[in-house]
Formats: sequence, C-alpha cells, structure tokens
Amino acid sequence: MTSIINKRVKKYGLPPGALVHTGKGKEEKIRLTLIDYDVDTLKIRDNVSLDECLDSMIKPNPTWINISGIHDIQMVEKIGRRLGLHPLLLEDILNSGQRSKVDDYKDALYIVFRQLKWEEGLTEIDDQQVSIVLGSNYLITFLESDSGIFKPILERLKVKNSRMRTRGSDYLAYALADCLVDHYFITLEKMDNRIEYIEGSLVDHPSTNKLKEIQHLKRQISHLRKAIWPTREVVSKLIRMDTPLIRESTKIYLQDVYDHVIQAIDTIENFRDIAAGMVELYMSNINFKMNEVMKILTVMATIFVPLTFITSLYGMNFKHMPELDWEWGYYSLLFIMLFISLAMWRFFKRKGWV
Repeated sequence: MTSIINKRVKKYGLPPGALVHTGKGKEEKIRLTLIDYDVDTLKIRDNVSLDECLDSMIKPNPTWINISGIHDIQMVEKIGRRLGLHPLLLEDILNSGQRSKVDDYKDALYIVFRQLKWEEGLTEIDDQQVSIVLGSNYLITFLESDSGIFKPILERLKVKNSRMRTRGSDYLAYALADCLVDHYFITLEKMDNRIEYIEGSLVDHPSTNKLKEIQHLKRQISHLRKAIWPTREVVSKLIRMDTPLIRESTKIYLQDVYDHVIQAIDTIENFRDIAAGMVELYMSNINFKMNEVMKILTVMATIFVPLTFITSLYGMNFKHMPELDWEWGYYSLLFIMLFISLAMWRFFKRKGWV
C-alpha cells in the first residue's frame, strides 16, 4: 500500500497524460527483442535499436517487440508518436502501479497484467507490471525487468506450422496472457508448500514465532489476492469486447484462460480460510497447553491439601498431644502422608486427570 501511495505522490499536480516513471530506479539496461514471424519464417533479434523495431512494423506479418526496462521516458514517447498511441496509454505504461486492466483505444488495446514471483528466501512477493499493447499486426510487451517469463512462448514460436505461427498478433496476446496466468500457479504451489509446513509445525511447536509467520503469510495471501483478482475482469472483458483486434476464434482460447484465473482465485480463497484456521489452531494449542499446566498444578495443590492439614494439626502449640511422645510417631506420620499422596495420585490417574 505504501509503495502505491509513493508512486501517486510522484505525479502530484501533473496533467493527465504526463509521462513520469513511477517504478523502480534505473537499475537495469533497457533490452529490446524483435520477433518477426509468419508461417514459413521466424526471425528473433536481440538487443536491437528502437528505430529498427519500429521500421519492422511496416511489414504485414505479425511483429512482437519485447522491451525489458521502462524507465526511459523518451523511448516510450517515441513509440507512442510513431504508432499514434493515446497519451493516457503511454502514461499507464510508465506507471508501474497499475492494477490488471484492459483499455480500448480503437486502434490499439492496452492490457495490464501482474507478474508474480515468490521464493522461500524472499520476505515479500516480487510483483511487477507487464504491459501489452496490441495492434492489428503488432504486439509490444513492456516489462519492468528481464525476468525471462516469456521464454516458453519463444520456444513455441520456433515450431513450424504451429498455431502461434499461423495466427495473428491477437493469438500471441492470448498466449502471453495464458503464460502469465500459468505462472501464478507456480507461486501458488510454493505458497501451498509453505502453508503445509507452518500448519504441521503448529501442533508440535506453537510459539510466538509461529504466530508471526502466520501473520506474514496472511499478508502474502492478501497480496496475491489483490494482484490476481482483477485478472478475472480483464480476461472476461477481452472475451466480451467488440473489437476487430481480437478474432472470435481467439476468444475461445481466452475462455480457457478465464477458467484458469477462476481456479487460481478459488485457490487463494482456500488459502485465506486455511490461514484463518491456523490462527485458531494456534490459539487452541496455546490454550490446551495452558490447561495442561493448570491441571497439573491443580492436582499437585489438591494432593497437598490433606498433607497441609496434617502438618498444620501437629504444628499447633499444645503441650499434651499423645503422638508427640511416640517413639515411631514421626516416621509413622511420614508414611501416612506418603500413602495419602500415592493413593490420591493413583485415583487421579484412573480418572484420566493426569
């Protein structure tokens, strides 16, 4: 939440369409990859210039430009000028805090997805924005960093006579969306393993550290929910959208992506229920252990009640007490006290109280 507020502060007072990069600093070099393809040919060129990429869009065959690094405002502005893109579209590309959405600008569709990555060693989920600009014969992807998430798509493009090669840029947009949604399940699987580990350790070792882990886990699940939930609306809108940029034949495949998104959302909701139950399980285990301690203390106190009575009786300051003059009186009293203690302990044991 704080990062979103900070990003909005950077644009305070600026007019709509003002180009301001609100993402991370200039840590990575911008990398442009140009992919030209049709049924018979495939050309993949890495580290090409922007002018070379834009000149390639004149061809009728589909062109895919993958850009890693979005902090160069002049580059984004030049792309918008050459392709006639709306200023608000360019503004959203540079604003890396966008929720998943789709905007129709007639000649181009602007689609935003969230790319998620979570490892055991990371304290927070790595959440990056992926922007897709879809035109009639081109597609441009803007990534905050070179994550390599679209490598499977490049491998599919290398297969001759595949659907990827025979269909247009709208099918490529579907394939990218499907790849991003499938990647959600990798993160969800790791989250599921983490939940199972914490849940299993709660029974044996319920400590305050485990409670902190549960609270941190709940924040991570909430983060996943906020990132993935809007994706359902995006895919649904793409299916219902009346635009020549997406063919009806492609919408059939988008329906499959929609089903996957629903499955991911259901998984997250299940995680939320489990996390809530883990807090209750933690409190129940703590209360159970506390009750066990109190039960032992109560039994010990109960055993000492008759012993205390006996010692108090013979501790009274009377001169004439017959047992005080007995030769074996002291040892007899100890034996009686021991017998009473063992008898009471055996009684409690048979009742299942200890």
